[in-house]
Amino acid sequence: MVIIYKKIFTSIFLIFLLSSCSNSENNILEGGAEDFYQRGIDAMSDGNYPNSLAYFQALEANYPFSNLTRQAKLDIIYVYYKSRQPELAIDAAEEFERENPTHPRVDYSLYMVGLAYFDQTPNIIERWFNVNLDVRPPKDTLQSFLSFQELLRRFPESQYAPDARERMIFLRNRLAAYENHVADYYIRRGAYPAAINRTKYALEHYSGSPELELSLNLMINAYEMMGMNNLASDTKRILEENFPNQ
Repeated sequence: MVIIYKKIFTSIFLIFLLSSCSNSENNILEGGAEDFYQRGIDAMSDGNYPNSLAYFQALEANYPFSNLTRQAKLDIIYVYYKSRQPELAIDAAEEFERENPTHPRVDYSLYMVGLAYFDQTPNIIERWFNVNLDVRPPKDTLQSFLSFQELLRRFPESQYAPDARERMIFLRNRLAAYENHVADYYIRRGAYPAAINRTKYALEHYSGSPELELSLNLMINAYEMMGMNNLASDTKRILEENFPNQ
């Protein structure tokens, strides 16, 4: 439904754009794929994202099999991202990957999906009002992490890999912190096995995070509350080996 509305809006915008152009501009708009693409690039460079999107989509409609159309689909991802429409950026990136699974720029589409999700968590309003970011279900955080992880798995030498790795460190720590929050919640309510499962998940999936020190302490606490002192002692040894300066 979103895609249908998007296409309707684009058609209306193109009609307005064409009607407002001079005769010479109309001739350009009726030209080849290069004309549509260059106008889209020029508009994007000027920060005029609605115009840029309209030209790129006009190119797609008139020249669906052009190589420039394929490139324009990548540019559309960026236009949506820069115009603060992350959902549409994600849709466009995933559509590009589905339609072009062997294209050499698939790494870019994966990167942009991760980036679009990344920018949705957290936002500046949350920071202003001191919202505890660790207690929120990190849906967008997880999606961003998984997208960057897939990028690194499939394209370890991609030009986007270094930035993806840096962002994954932040995301990994936040995801581990969330698991700790849930584990602590279970401990306070006496659900010790559930707490242990959450800390185990953090230890297995977010290796290297400094949050794992707390994960181990929570696990020790849960084992002790269940009277499982041998397991608590084993976990203490692991804690001391990995965090000797605690």
